Amino acid sequence: MAFEFTTENKRRFDEILTRYPVKRAAMLPALWLVQHQAGWISHEAMEYVGKLLDLSPAKVYEVATFYTMFNLKPVGKYHFQVCRTLPCQLVGAESVTEHLQKKLGVKLGETSADGRYTLTEVECLGSCGTGPMLQLNDDYHENLTSEKLDALIASLK
Repeated sequence: MAFEFTTENKRRFDEILTRYPVKRAAMLPALWLVQHQAGWISHEAMEYVGKLLDLSPAKVYEVATFYTMFNLKPVGKYHFQVCRTLPCQLVGAESVTEHLQKKLGVKLGETSADGRYTLTEVECLGSCGTGPMLQLNDDYHENLTSEKLDALIASLK
C-alpha cells in the first residue's frame, strides 16, 4: 500500500512549504512529518516525499539514510537510542547499552518480539556534558546509572 499523508498532515506539509523559498529545502521537515505519522520512513514514503518535492526517490533516500534520527524500519513502542559518541563512551555508554540489552531482552538494533522495545545506538544527541545519555522516544535521559535505567524501564510497565 502506498504511503500518503493524512488530511491534517497534508495541511501541515503545505504550511511547511510556505517557509522555504525552494521545495527541496523542506525535505527534513517532510521526513519528520512522515515519521511522526507512520513511526518510520518506508521506501514508499520516500517516493511520496520525492513526488511532493519534485525530487527523485534516490535524493530523499540519501537524506533519510544519512541521519540516524530517521527510522528506516519499524521500531517498538519504546525506542531506546543510546548516544555512542566519544564523550558518552568515556563515561559509560557501553555499559548503558549492555544493561539495556539484558533488561529489555533485545540485542542492539533489534525490536522485541512483542513490538514493545527497540534498542539502537545513535550519533551525538548534543548532551555531551551529561552523559552517558539516551533518548527514549522524544525524551532525553541523562547522567545514566544502572539504577536510573531500571527505574526508567519500570516506569514504562
